Amino acid sequence: MAETAQEILNMIDEQGIELIDLKFVDLYGIWQHCTFHKSLIDADSFVNTGGVAFDGSSIRGWKAINNSDMAMVPDPTTAWIDPFMAVPTLSMVCTIVDPRTSQMYERDPRSIHQKPSIT
Repeated sequence: MAETAQEILNMIDEQGIELIDLKFVDLYGIWQHCTFHKSLIDADSFVNTGGVAFDGSSIRGWKAINNSDMAMVPDPTTAWIDPFMAVPTLSMVCTIVDPRTSQMYERDPRSIHQKPSIT
């Protein structure tokens, strides 16, 4: 399907996508997700210095309420159009980053997997 952020943005326009469902897995292996209107997704959503903001304190075992800012960075290669939604919806899996440092979050299983190993 798509490989780049621009291809995703083109797909949103061409396919009449209205909603974007961003997903990630927590430490317990449970899918978490947030759904956004297409107007909230732009090219900056796909880079570690941007992403899409969310409250990390709402995820069990992640952040304290006083330090809960997090960002989801969608992976364009994981995009699929959800055939079961009444409103055209594009889903993507995300990597979680700390918006202050733009570094991958150490408790995000996807970030742990993507982190280079030290040998």
